[in-house]
Amino acid sequence: ETWEEIIQTIDAGLKPYKKKLYREITRNDIEKLTEIKIKRISKFDAFKADELLKNLQTELDNVEHNMENIVPYAIEYYKNLKKKYGKGRERKTEIRSFEAIEATQVVIRNEKLYVDYENGFAGYGLKNAEFVSECADIDDIIVFKDDGTMMVSRIADKSYIGKGILHIAVWKKEDERTIYHLVYRDGPQGATYIKRFAVTSIIRDKDYDLTKGTKGSKVLYFSVNPNGESETLTIYLKPRPKLKKQVFDYDLAVLAIKGRNSQGNVLSKFPIRKIISKLKGESTLGGLKFWFDSYVRRLNIDEKGKYLGEFANQDRLLIITQTGMYRLVKPDLSLHFDNDVLTIEKFNKKKLITTVYFDGEKKEYIIKRFVPETLDKNMLFITDHIQSKVLLVSTDTYPMLNITAKTKKGIEKDVMNIAEQVPVINEKSKGKKLPYTEIKSLNWMDPLPEPTLLHDEEEAEYDDDSTVIREIDIDLNDGQSTLFD
Repeated sequence: ETWEEIIQTIDAGLKPYKKKLYREITRNDIEKLTEIKIKRISKFDAFKADELLKNLQTELDNVEHNMENIVPYAIEYYKNLKKKYGKGRERKTEIRSFEAIEATQVVIRNEKLYVDYENGFAGYGLKNAEFVSECADIDDIIVFKDDGTMMVSRIADKSYIGKGILHIAVWKKEDERTIYHLVYRDGPQGATYIKRFAVTSIIRDKDYDLTKGTKGSKVLYFSVNPNGESETLTIYLKPRPKLKKQVFDYDLAVLAIKGRNSQGNVLSKFPIRKIISKLKGESTLGGLKFWFDSYVRRLNIDEKGKYLGEFANQDRLLIITQTGMYRLVKPDLSLHFDNDVLTIEKFNKKKLITTVYFDGEKKEYIIKRFVPETLDKNMLFITDHIQSKVLLVSTDTYPMLNITAKTKKGIEKDVMNIAEQVPVINEKSKGKKLPYTEIKSLNWMDPLPEPTLLHDEEEAEYDDDSTVIREIDIDLNDGQSTLFD
Protein backbone atom coordinates (compact mmCIF):
# COMPACT_ATOMS: atom_id res chain seq x y z
CA GLU A 1 0.00 0.00 0.00
CA THR A 2 2.94 2.29 0.49
CA TRP A 3 5.14 3.72 -2.29
CA GLU A 4 8.07 1.58 -1.17
CA GLU A 5 5.95 -1.56 -1.35
CA ILE A 6 4.96 -0.69 -4.92
CA ILE A 7 8.61 -0.26 -5.92
CA GLN A 8 9.57 -3.57 -4.26
CA THR A 9 6.68 -5.41 -5.94
CA ILE A 10 7.64 -4.17 -9.42
CA ASP A 11 11.31 -5.00 -8.77
CA ALA A 12 10.38 -8.53 -7.72
CA GLY A 13 8.30 -8.94 -10.87
CA LEU A 14 11.22 -7.91 -13.07
CA LYS A 15 13.70 -10.22 -11.35
CA PRO A 16 13.23 -13.22 -13.77
CA TYR A 17 14.07 -10.93 -16.73
CA LYS A 18 17.10 -9.13 -15.36
CA LYS A 19 19.52 -11.62 -16.96
CA LYS A 20 18.17 -10.82 -20.43
CA LEU A 21 18.62 -7.08 -20.05
CA TYR A 22 21.78 -5.24 -21.17
CA ARG A 23 22.17 -3.16 -18.02
CA GLU A 24 21.13 -3.14 -14.39
CA ILE A 25 17.62 -1.96 -13.54
CA THR A 26 17.73 1.16 -11.39
CA ARG A 27 15.14 2.64 -9.03
CA ASN A 28 14.71 5.48 -11.52
CA ASP A 29 13.69 2.93 -14.20
CA ILE A 30 11.05 1.47 -11.89
CA GLU A 31 9.67 4.90 -11.02
CA LYS A 32 9.29 5.66 -14.74
CA LEU A 33 7.34 2.40 -15.16
CA THR A 34 4.85 3.55 -12.56
CA GLU A 35 4.13 6.64 -14.64
CA ILE A 36 2.97 4.58 -17.67
CA LYS A 37 -0.80 4.29 -18.01
CA ILE A 38 -2.17 0.81 -17.46
CA LYS A 39 -3.64 0.75 -20.99
CA ARG A 40 -0.16 0.70 -22.52
CA ILE A 41 0.92 -2.32 -20.44
CA SER A 42 -0.77 -4.94 -22.61
CA LYS A 43 0.03 -8.10 -24.54
CA PHE A 44 0.27 -6.05 -27.78
CA ASP A 45 2.90 -3.73 -26.31
CA ALA A 46 4.80 -6.70 -24.94
CA PHE A 47 4.90 -8.24 -28.44
CA LYS A 48 6.09 -4.93 -29.87
CA ALA A 49 8.81 -4.73 -27.24
CA ASP A 50 9.98 -8.25 -28.16
CA GLU A 51 10.28 -7.21 -31.82
CA LEU A 52 12.23 -4.12 -30.83
CA LEU A 53 14.64 -6.23 -28.79
CA LYS A 54 15.17 -8.55 -31.75
CA ASN A 55 15.91 -5.60 -34.02
CA LEU A 56 18.35 -4.16 -31.50
CA GLN A 57 20.13 -7.50 -31.35
CA THR A 58 20.36 -7.61 -35.15
CA GLU A 59 21.78 -4.10 -35.24
CA LEU A 60 24.34 -5.03 -32.58
CA ASP A 61 25.41 -8.04 -34.64
CA ASN A 62 25.84 -5.80 -37.71
CA VAL A 63 27.89 -3.26 -35.75
CA GLU A 64 30.19 -6.00 -34.43
CA HIS A 65 30.61 -7.35 -37.98
CA ASN A 66 31.43 -3.90 -39.36
CA MET A 67 33.98 -3.27 -36.64
CA GLU A 68 35.72 -6.53 -37.48
CA ASN A 69 35.80 -5.46 -41.15
CA ILE A 70 36.34 -1.73 -40.68
CA VAL A 71 38.28 -1.01 -43.95
CA PRO A 72 35.75 -2.38 -46.48
CA TYR A 73 32.95 -0.92 -44.35
CA ALA A 74 34.53 2.58 -44.47
CA ILE A 75 34.96 2.37 -48.25
CA GLU A 76 31.36 1.33 -48.74
CA TYR A 77 30.21 4.07 -46.36
CA TYR A 78 31.81 6.83 -48.43
CA LYS A 79 30.45 5.34 -51.66
CA ASN A 80 26.95 5.51 -50.22
CA LEU A 81 27.52 9.14 -49.20
CA LYS A 82 28.16 10.04 -52.84
CA LYS A 83 25.04 8.16 -53.97
CA LYS A 84 22.89 9.69 -51.26
CA TYR A 85 24.09 13.31 -51.36
CA GLY A 86 25.82 13.66 -54.76
CA LYS A 87 22.94 13.90 -57.21
CA GLY A 88 21.73 17.47 -57.63
CA ARG A 89 24.51 18.80 -55.43
CA GLU A 90 27.35 18.95 -57.97
CA ARG A 91 30.16 21.46 -57.32
CA LYS A 92 29.46 24.88 -58.82
CA THR A 93 32.78 26.50 -57.90
CA GLU A 94 36.15 25.95 -59.49
CA ILE A 95 39.20 24.60 -57.68
CA ARG A 96 42.16 26.78 -58.55
CA SER A 97 45.54 27.45 -56.99
CA PHE A 98 46.53 30.90 -55.84
CA GLU A 99 49.95 32.37 -56.32
CA ALA A 100 51.73 34.42 -53.71
CA ILE A 101 50.55 37.99 -54.18
CA GLU A 102 52.01 41.09 -52.61
CA ALA A 103 49.27 43.25 -51.13
CA THR A 104 50.67 46.50 -52.52
CA GLN A 105 50.41 45.11 -56.06
CA VAL A 106 46.70 44.31 -55.99
CA VAL A 107 45.23 46.74 -53.46
CA ILE A 108 42.65 49.18 -54.80
CA ARG A 109 44.05 52.66 -55.38
CA ASN A 110 41.27 54.52 -53.58
CA GLU A 111 43.31 57.50 -52.35
CA LYS A 112 45.01 60.45 -54.06
CA LEU A 113 48.57 61.53 -53.31
CA TYR A 114 49.17 65.29 -52.97
CA VAL A 115 52.34 67.31 -52.35
CA ASP A 116 52.97 70.82 -51.05
CA TYR A 117 56.29 71.75 -52.68
CA GLU A 118 56.51 75.09 -50.89
CA ASN A 119 56.12 73.84 -47.31
CA GLY A 120 57.48 70.30 -47.78
CA PHE A 121 54.38 68.24 -46.91
CA ALA A 122 52.93 65.19 -48.68
CA GLY A 123 50.02 62.79 -48.14
CA TYR A 124 46.52 61.87 -49.22
CA GLY A 125 44.93 64.40 -46.85
CA LEU A 126 46.36 67.57 -48.47
CA LYS A 127 43.33 68.46 -50.56
CA ASN A 128 44.56 71.95 -51.50
CA ALA A 129 48.02 70.79 -52.60
CA GLU A 130 49.26 69.59 -56.01
CA PHE A 131 47.92 66.21 -57.18
CA VAL A 132 50.59 63.57 -57.87
CA SER A 133 48.87 60.24 -58.59
CA GLU A 134 46.38 57.64 -57.39
CA CYS A 135 47.59 55.62 -54.40
CA ALA A 136 46.57 53.24 -51.62
CA ASP A 137 46.96 53.83 -47.90
CA ILE A 138 49.53 51.00 -47.68
CA ASP A 139 51.79 52.31 -50.45
CA ASP A 140 55.30 53.67 -50.05
CA ILE A 141 56.37 57.00 -51.55
CA ILE A 142 59.82 57.94 -52.85
CA VAL A 143 61.09 61.52 -52.59
CA PHE A 144 64.09 63.16 -54.28
CA LYS A 145 65.34 66.57 -53.10
CA ASP A 146 67.57 69.22 -54.63
CA ASP A 147 70.40 68.59 -52.14
CA GLY A 148 70.92 65.15 -53.72
CA THR A 149 69.18 63.09 -51.04
CA MET A 150 66.46 60.48 -51.43
CA MET A 151 64.06 58.86 -48.98
CA VAL A 152 61.30 56.23 -49.06
CA SER A 153 58.56 56.27 -46.42
CA ARG A 154 55.09 54.91 -45.81
CA ILE A 155 52.36 57.15 -47.17
CA ALA A 156 50.32 59.00 -44.56
CA ASP A 157 47.43 61.41 -44.32
CA LYS A 158 49.93 64.25 -43.93
CA SER A 159 53.65 64.07 -43.27
CA TYR A 160 56.61 66.43 -43.46
CA ILE A 161 59.22 65.23 -45.96
CA GLY A 162 61.32 68.39 -46.23
CA LYS A 163 61.63 71.31 -48.60
CA GLY A 164 63.42 71.32 -51.93
CA ILE A 165 61.36 68.45 -53.38
CA LEU A 166 62.28 67.60 -56.98
CA HIS A 167 60.17 64.48 -57.46
CA ILE A 168 57.68 62.42 -55.47
CA ALA A 169 55.87 59.25 -56.56
CA VAL A 170 54.50 55.91 -55.38
CA TRP A 171 57.46 53.55 -55.04
CA LYS A 172 57.41 49.91 -56.14
CA LYS A 173 59.74 47.45 -54.48
CA GLU A 174 62.18 45.56 -56.76
CA ASP A 175 61.35 47.89 -59.66
CA GLU A 176 64.30 47.48 -62.03
CA ARG A 177 62.58 49.20 -64.96
CA THR A 178 62.26 52.71 -63.55
CA ILE A 179 65.58 54.45 -64.17
CA TYR A 180 66.52 57.83 -62.71
CA HIS A 181 68.86 60.33 -64.41
CA LEU A 182 70.74 62.64 -62.08
CA VAL A 183 73.23 65.45 -62.74
CA TYR A 184 74.76 67.05 -59.65
CA ARG A 185 77.53 69.45 -58.71
CA ASP A 186 80.01 68.13 -56.14
CA GLY A 187 80.16 70.79 -53.44
CA PRO A 188 79.96 74.55 -54.05
CA GLN A 189 82.71 74.66 -56.70
CA GLY A 190 83.42 71.04 -57.65
CA ALA A 191 83.01 69.11 -60.89
CA THR A 192 79.65 68.05 -62.27
CA TYR A 193 78.73 64.35 -62.26
CA ILE A 194 76.07 62.39 -64.13
CA LYS A 195 74.58 58.99 -63.25
CA ARG A 196 71.80 56.55 -64.14
CA PHE A 197 70.42 54.30 -61.42
CA ALA A 198 67.44 52.30 -60.16
CA VAL A 199 66.05 52.08 -56.62
CA THR A 200 65.10 48.47 -55.93
CA SER A 201 65.46 48.14 -52.15
CA ILE A 202 65.69 50.57 -49.24
CA ILE A 203 65.30 51.06 -45.50
CA ARG A 204 62.22 53.18 -44.84
CA ASP A 205 62.64 56.73 -43.53
CA LYS A 206 66.39 56.73 -44.12
CA ASP A 207 68.04 59.59 -46.02
CA TYR A 208 70.22 58.28 -48.86
CA ASP A 209 72.83 60.62 -50.33
CA LEU A 210 72.98 60.21 -54.12
CA THR A 211 76.00 62.52 -54.44
CA LYS A 212 79.60 62.06 -53.26
CA GLY A 213 78.50 63.48 -49.92
CA THR A 214 80.35 66.79 -50.18
CA LYS A 215 78.63 69.60 -48.27
CA GLY A 216 76.99 72.13 -50.58
CA SER A 217 76.33 69.64 -53.40
CA LYS A 218 73.37 70.51 -55.61
CA VAL A 219 71.23 68.68 -58.17
CA LEU A 220 71.36 70.37 -61.58
CA TYR A 221 69.12 68.01 -63.55
CA PHE A 222 66.77 65.13 -62.69
CA SER A 223 64.39 62.93 -64.70
CA VAL A 224 62.38 59.75 -64.19
CA ASN A 225 62.14 57.13 -66.95
CA PRO A 226 59.55 54.40 -66.24
CA ASN A 227 60.93 51.94 -68.80
CA GLY A 228 64.61 52.77 -68.77
CA GLU A 229 64.42 55.29 -71.62
CA SER A 230 67.59 57.12 -72.53
CA GLU A 231 67.75 60.81 -73.41
CA THR A 232 70.10 63.36 -74.92
CA LEU A 233 70.93 66.40 -72.81
CA THR A 234 72.19 69.76 -74.02
CA ILE A 235 74.73 71.23 -71.60
CA TYR A 236 75.33 75.01 -71.45
CA LEU A 237 78.55 75.98 -69.66
CA LYS A 238 79.15 79.31 -67.98
CA PRO A 239 81.29 81.63 -70.13
CA ARG A 240 84.94 81.77 -69.13
CA PRO A 241 88.27 82.76 -70.79
CA LYS A 242 89.76 80.30 -73.30
CA LEU A 243 86.64 78.08 -73.13
CA LYS A 244 85.97 77.35 -76.81
CA LYS A 245 83.06 74.87 -76.51
CA GLN A 246 80.39 76.33 -74.29
CA VAL A 247 77.50 74.08 -75.47
CA PHE A 248 77.60 70.33 -76.06
CA ASP A 249 75.25 67.32 -76.11
CA TYR A 250 75.47 64.23 -73.93
CA ASP A 251 73.70 60.96 -74.83
CA LEU A 252 72.80 59.02 -71.69
CA ALA A 253 72.40 55.82 -73.72
CA VAL A 254 76.19 55.36 -73.46
CA LEU A 255 76.06 55.64 -69.67
CA ALA A 256 75.72 52.35 -67.79
CA ILE A 257 72.95 51.89 -65.23
CA LYS A 258 74.49 51.39 -61.79
CA GLY A 259 73.42 51.36 -58.16
CA ARG A 260 72.20 54.43 -56.32
CA ASN A 261 75.49 54.59 -54.34
CA SER A 262 77.57 55.08 -57.48
CA GLN A 263 79.11 58.56 -57.63
CA GLY A 264 78.60 58.73 -61.43
CA ASN A 265 80.79 59.89 -64.30
CA VAL A 266 82.33 63.34 -64.65
CA LEU A 267 80.16 65.39 -67.02
CA SER A 268 82.22 68.60 -66.86
CA LYS A 269 84.92 70.16 -64.72
CA PHE A 270 83.66 73.63 -65.61
CA PRO A 271 80.64 75.42 -64.07
CA ILE A 272 77.34 74.66 -65.83
CA ARG A 273 74.81 77.38 -66.57
CA LYS A 274 71.85 75.33 -67.80
CA ILE A 275 70.84 71.78 -68.76
CA ILE A 276 67.89 70.91 -70.99
CA SER A 277 66.55 67.63 -72.35
CA LYS A 278 67.05 67.70 -76.11
CA LEU A 279 65.70 64.30 -77.18
CA LYS A 280 64.00 61.32 -75.53
CA GLY A 281 65.45 58.00 -76.64
CA GLU A 282 64.39 54.36 -76.65
CA SER A 283 64.62 52.10 -73.62
CA THR A 284 68.13 50.83 -73.01
CA LEU A 285 66.72 47.90 -71.03
CA GLY A 286 64.97 46.33 -74.01
CA GLY A 287 61.40 45.10 -73.92
CA LEU A 288 59.96 43.09 -71.03
CA LYS A 289 58.71 39.58 -71.84
CA PHE A 290 55.33 38.53 -70.48
CA TRP A 291 53.51 35.20 -70.17
CA PHE A 292 49.85 34.52 -69.36
CA ASP A 293 49.11 31.73 -66.88
CA SER A 294 45.54 30.60 -67.59
CA TYR A 295 45.47 28.57 -64.38
CA VAL A 296 45.70 31.59 -62.07
CA ARG A 297 44.64 34.05 -64.82
CA ARG A 298 47.51 36.45 -64.27
CA LEU A 299 50.51 37.79 -66.17
CA ASN A 300 54.01 36.77 -65.14
CA ILE A 301 57.64 37.11 -66.18
CA ASP A 302 58.58 33.62 -64.95
CA GLU A 303 57.87 31.85 -68.27
CA LYS A 304 54.67 30.20 -67.00
CA GLY A 305 51.84 29.61 -69.48
CA LYS A 306 51.31 31.22 -72.89
CA TYR A 307 54.06 33.51 -74.18
CA LEU A 308 52.61 36.90 -75.14
CA GLY A 309 55.72 38.61 -76.46
CA GLU A 310 58.24 41.27 -75.62
CA PHE A 311 56.69 44.62 -74.75
CA ALA A 312 58.34 48.00 -75.14
CA ASN A 313 56.96 51.09 -73.41
CA GLN A 314 54.57 51.95 -76.26
CA ASP A 315 53.24 48.39 -76.73
CA ARG A 316 49.78 47.35 -75.59
CA LEU A 317 48.00 44.16 -74.59
CA LEU A 318 44.74 43.33 -76.39
CA ILE A 319 42.05 41.77 -74.20
CA ILE A 320 38.69 40.63 -75.67
CA THR A 321 35.85 39.23 -73.53
CA GLN A 322 32.72 37.23 -74.31
CA THR A 323 30.59 40.15 -73.11
CA GLY A 324 31.78 42.14 -76.12
CA MET A 325 34.40 44.31 -74.46
CA TYR A 326 37.93 44.95 -75.63
CA ARG A 327 40.71 46.82 -73.88
CA LEU A 328 44.17 47.99 -74.90
CA VAL A 329 46.37 48.26 -71.81
CA LYS A 330 49.99 48.28 -70.86
CA PRO A 331 50.90 44.86 -69.46
CA ASP A 332 51.32 44.87 -65.71
CA LEU A 333 51.84 42.05 -63.21
CA SER A 334 48.99 43.39 -61.06
CA LEU A 335 46.40 42.76 -63.80
CA HIS A 336 43.87 39.97 -63.21
CA PHE A 337 41.59 38.52 -65.89
CA ASP A 338 38.04 37.16 -65.55
CA ASN A 339 36.89 33.80 -66.84
CA ASP A 340 35.11 35.32 -69.86
CA VAL A 341 38.35 36.36 -71.62
CA LEU A 342 38.37 35.01 -75.20
CA THR A 343 41.56 36.59 -76.48
CA ILE A 344 44.66 37.95 -74.80
CA GLU A 345 47.62 38.80 -77.01
CA LYS A 346 50.11 41.49 -77.90
CA PHE A 347 48.34 44.17 -79.91
CA ASN A 348 49.40 44.63 -83.52
CA LYS A 349 47.99 47.87 -84.92
CA LYS A 350 48.09 46.40 -88.45
CA LYS A 351 45.57 43.71 -87.51
CA LEU A 352 41.78 43.90 -87.39
CA ILE A 353 39.33 42.35 -84.96
CA THR A 354 36.77 40.09 -86.64
CA THR A 355 33.84 38.96 -84.52
CA VAL A 356 30.56 37.10 -84.88
CA TYR A 357 28.07 37.96 -82.16
CA PHE A 358 24.43 37.43 -81.26
CA ASP A 359 22.27 40.55 -80.98
CA GLY A 360 20.06 39.85 -77.95
CA GLU A 361 17.59 42.63 -78.77
CA LYS A 362 16.76 41.73 -82.39
CA LYS A 363 17.72 38.04 -82.17
CA GLU A 364 20.12 38.38 -85.10
CA TYR A 365 23.58 37.08 -85.90
CA ILE A 366 26.03 39.88 -86.74
CA ILE A 367 29.52 39.78 -88.23
CA LYS A 368 31.82 42.74 -87.81
CA ARG A 369 35.37 43.85 -88.70
CA PHE A 370 36.95 46.88 -87.12
CA VAL A 371 40.20 48.48 -86.00
CA PRO A 372 40.46 48.98 -82.20
CA GLU A 373 41.29 52.60 -81.43
CA THR A 374 40.44 53.23 -77.77
CA LEU A 375 43.30 52.99 -75.27
CA ASP A 376 43.29 52.09 -71.58
CA LYS A 377 39.54 51.64 -71.03
CA ASN A 378 36.86 49.04 -71.71
CA MET A 379 35.18 49.50 -75.09
CA LEU A 380 31.90 47.73 -75.99
CA PHE A 381 31.90 46.61 -79.63
CA ILE A 382 28.58 44.69 -79.73
CA THR A 383 25.00 45.80 -79.03
CA ASP A 384 24.24 46.84 -75.47
CA HIS A 385 21.74 44.14 -74.48
CA ILE A 386 21.86 41.65 -71.62
CA GLN A 387 21.52 38.67 -74.00
CA SER A 388 24.04 39.94 -76.56
CA LYS A 389 27.24 37.90 -76.54
CA VAL A 390 30.31 37.17 -78.65
CA LEU A 391 30.26 33.80 -80.40
CA LEU A 392 33.59 33.94 -82.25
CA VAL A 393 36.50 36.35 -82.42
CA SER A 394 39.68 36.42 -84.50
CA THR A 395 42.61 38.74 -85.17
CA ASP A 396 43.69 36.96 -88.36
CA THR A 397 44.05 39.19 -91.42
CA TYR A 398 42.19 36.85 -93.79
CA PRO A 399 39.87 34.68 -91.65
CA MET A 400 37.59 32.03 -93.15
CA LEU A 401 34.26 31.29 -91.44
CA ASN A 402 32.42 27.95 -91.65
CA ILE A 403 28.65 28.21 -90.99
CA THR A 404 26.08 25.44 -90.54
CA ALA A 405 22.51 26.79 -90.42
CA LYS A 406 18.94 25.52 -90.57
CA THR A 407 16.86 27.03 -93.38
CA LYS A 408 13.52 26.29 -95.03
CA LYS A 409 15.36 24.02 -97.46
CA GLY A 410 17.03 22.08 -94.64
CA ILE A 411 20.56 22.16 -93.28
CA GLU A 412 22.74 24.56 -95.25
CA LYS A 413 26.53 24.97 -95.05
CA ASP A 414 28.39 28.10 -96.06
CA VAL A 415 32.02 29.24 -96.11
CA MET A 416 32.67 32.98 -95.90
CA ASN A 417 35.84 34.74 -97.01
CA ILE A 418 35.61 37.52 -94.44
CA ALA A 419 38.14 39.85 -96.06
CA GLU A 420 36.14 39.86 -99.34
CA GLN A 421 32.59 39.80 -97.99
CA VAL A 422 32.69 41.95 -94.84
CA PRO A 423 33.82 45.62 -94.97
CA VAL A 424 35.94 47.23 -92.26
CA ILE A 425 33.82 49.62 -90.19
CA ASN A 426 34.08 51.85 -87.12
CA GLU A 427 34.32 50.10 -83.75
CA LYS A 428 31.00 51.67 -82.67
CA SER A 429 29.06 50.47 -85.75
CA LYS A 430 26.78 47.46 -85.45
CA GLY A 431 28.12 45.28 -88.28
CA LYS A 432 26.69 43.13 -91.07
CA LYS A 433 23.68 40.89 -90.47
CA LEU A 434 24.09 37.22 -91.41
CA PRO A 435 21.23 35.81 -93.55
CA TYR A 436 20.38 33.05 -91.06
CA THR A 437 17.92 32.95 -88.18
CA GLU A 438 18.93 29.57 -86.75
CA ILE A 439 22.63 28.73 -86.78
CA LYS A 440 23.64 25.26 -85.69
CA SER A 441 27.41 25.75 -85.60
CA LEU A 442 30.10 28.36 -86.25
CA ASN A 443 33.82 27.80 -86.43
CA TRP A 444 36.93 29.35 -87.92
CA MET A 445 38.75 27.54 -90.67
CA ASP A 446 42.45 27.97 -91.40
CA PRO A 447 42.98 31.59 -92.48
CA LEU A 448 44.27 32.47 -95.91
CA PRO A 449 48.01 33.23 -95.99
CA GLU A 450 49.09 36.85 -95.84
CA PRO A 451 50.88 38.27 -98.89
CA THR A 452 54.64 38.71 -98.64
CA LEU A 453 55.65 42.37 -98.36
CA LEU A 454 58.79 43.66 -100.08
CA HIS A 455 59.36 46.35 -97.49
CA ASP A 456 58.15 46.39 -93.92
CA GLU A 457 56.25 49.50 -93.05
CA GLU A 458 57.36 51.43 -90.04
CA GLU A 459 54.98 51.09 -87.14
CA ALA A 460 53.47 54.26 -85.74
CA GLU A 461 54.16 54.78 -82.09
CA TYR A 462 51.85 55.85 -79.33
CA ASP A 463 52.54 59.17 -77.70
CA ASP A 464 54.13 58.48 -74.35
CA ASP A 465 54.16 61.27 -71.84
CA SER A 466 55.06 59.05 -68.91
CA THR A 467 58.65 60.29 -68.56
CA VAL A 468 58.91 62.81 -65.72
CA ILE A 469 61.33 65.72 -66.05
CA ARG A 470 61.66 68.24 -63.25
CA GLU A 471 63.15 71.56 -64.35
CA ILE A 472 65.63 73.04 -61.91
CA ASP A 473 66.70 76.67 -61.78
CA ILE A 474 70.45 76.99 -61.43
CA ASP A 475 71.49 80.05 -59.46
CA LEU A 476 74.15 81.89 -61.44
CA ASN A 477 75.35 83.67 -58.31
CA ASP A 478 76.17 80.55 -56.27
CA GLY A 479 79.69 81.24 -55.17
CA GLN A 480 81.46 79.99 -58.28
CA SER A 481 83.84 82.28 -60.16
CA THR A 482 82.47 83.81 -63.36
CA LEU A 483 83.96 85.68 -66.27
CA PHE A 484 82.92 89.01 -64.75
CA ASP A 485 84.13 88.42 -61.17
